[in-house]
Amino acid sequence: MAAATYDPRPAGDDPSARDRRAMVARQIAARGVRDPRVLEAMRRVPRHRFVDPADVAEAYSDGPLPIGGGQTISQPYIVAYMIEALEAPVGGRILEVGTGLGYQAAVLAEAGFEVHSIELRPDLAHRAAELLADLGYGRVHLRMGDGSRGWPEAAPFDGIVVAAAAEALPEDLLDQLALGAALVIPVGGAEQTLWRYRRTFSGFRGEELFAVRFVPLRRAPL
Repeated sequence: MAAATYDPRPAGDDPSARDRRAMVARQIAARGVRDPRVLEAMRRVPRHRFVDPADVAEAYSDGPLPIGGGQTISQPYIVAYMIEALEAPVGGRILEVGTGLGYQAAVLAEAGFEVHSIELRPDLAHRAAELLADLGYGRVHLRMGDGSRGWPEAAPFDGIVVAAAAEALPEDLLDQLALGAALVIPVGGAEQTLWRYRRTFSGFRGEELFAVRFVPLRRAPL
């Protein structure tokens, strides 16, 4: 699937810009997210374009929203927190597992990363490709497939972020981290925890962050 072209667009007189500024101030910065790249990206990406038409009025609310097929667009705070938690360098190559409709991929691109994103569901992948291209977000390479297996030919990555909960840590993703890079992933079933695993000279160092609730990470049949 071809990458979208990159043409970042200023907020300008976008009537939703005020809603985004309020979202960042009240939901994200107030909870401790400090990375200026992430905060500015969250102010710029039009989240209302990535939700179902029936939910547009709730696009900047403090919570996840359904996008069809039992999938959701994550809570804005969680998107910002997970990207900040990567602690990835400007211009770094990021793998996103679980494109959904492309919102987090757009935020990553707007924050200046080169983004590779994988979505298992063909319907969501195609809609995401159309949305990202229409909005002018680039550095986004899209693939349909099993995200738990990563994207080995594009590895190593400067960060990997997973937007669905894995019952067990996918070893393939750890193997595709660059030295010093982090994997941010929810792990668990009924009870889930957000973890950060960083690749070091001596192996992988895990850090438990906090309790979360994500849709399950689905895998393609073998």
